[in-house]
Amino acid sequence: MSKPLAVTGGDCAGIGPEIAARAMAAFPEESFRVYTHRALFERACAVARVPLPDNIEWHDLPLTCAPEAIRPGVNQAATGALAYDSVTAAGRDALAGHVRGLVTAPFSKAALHLAGHTDVPGHTELLARLCGREEATMAFFAPGLTVSLVTIHCALRDVPALITRERLLRVLRDTAHAVGRLVGRRPKIGVLALNPHAGEEGAFGDEEARVIRPALQEAAAWADIEGPLVPDTALIPANGAGRFDAFVAMYHDQGLIPFKLAAFDQGVNVTLGLPFVRTSPDHGTAFGLAWQGVASAASMEAAIRKARELTR
Repeated sequence: MSKPLAVTGGDCAGIGPEIAARAMAAFPEESFRVYTHRALFERACAVARVPLPDNIEWHDLPLTCAPEAIRPGVNQAATGALAYDSVTAAGRDALAGHVRGLVTAPFSKAALHLAGHTDVPGHTELLARLCGREEATMAFFAPGLTVSLVTIHCALRDVPALITRERLLRVLRDTAHAVGRLVGRRPKIGVLALNPHAGEEGAFGDEEARVIRPALQEAAAWADIEGPLVPDTALIPANGAGRFDAFVAMYHDQGLIPFKLAAFDQGVNVTLGLPFVRTSPDHGTAFGLAWQGVASAASMEAAIRKARELTR
């Protein structure tokens, strides 16, 4: 493949450099373009005793302070600004077709806020805006389990109002199209209810009857859909969870708690609905492990593997 995969360094005060370097080394036949401040990335890897692989080229970005001033495991404006600039530069290159896909190491939202980017909830929203799309779909893939989210980074109290027909249909369409391509047929999708016991016929809320069920009927054009499913048992294998190619959860932790219990080291975050492939590990910056050389690169390796699969 002639075009490289783009890899961002994430927040370089976290585990981003060491897991990115170790993961890229696991694919010696692949070519990568790394978007970060090269000297800071190299310094973090040197302290962590993680050698840099030979199969990378650099898109060197500026840092607002000396690399020596960066402290591992601490939110800083300089690393927040670098992380933002890295994703923006890599995303623009992906849009222009200069790279064939994008793999992002984790960044810290608190560091982004320190750098003045207070309107950026996360990678998904930032990349959606870069592509001129109001929203994109956050999905998580692991062997035997795929989960998409209707709402992402918001307060739990805001979730019911955010579950609209339009948002549900967008997530269901993005999920059906992506999963259908992977499985090679019309996919089967299980949709979780918002409320306990799927609302218990209106005793615990009316979102299931008022919003979710009507949207699922419309989305039947794209997939075989079942739901709203009782959320506390839907993903249990004994209840037939293996019948579904994917699940759609109504809010962040509803989907990610069972997903990470089942597949933390193998999980990959995939942004659906963009004009290019974007994947990332399913964990954060792990500041408590930063620059120690002990962070697992398993999820970053899985993110690269999934990006290779989706860009073939």
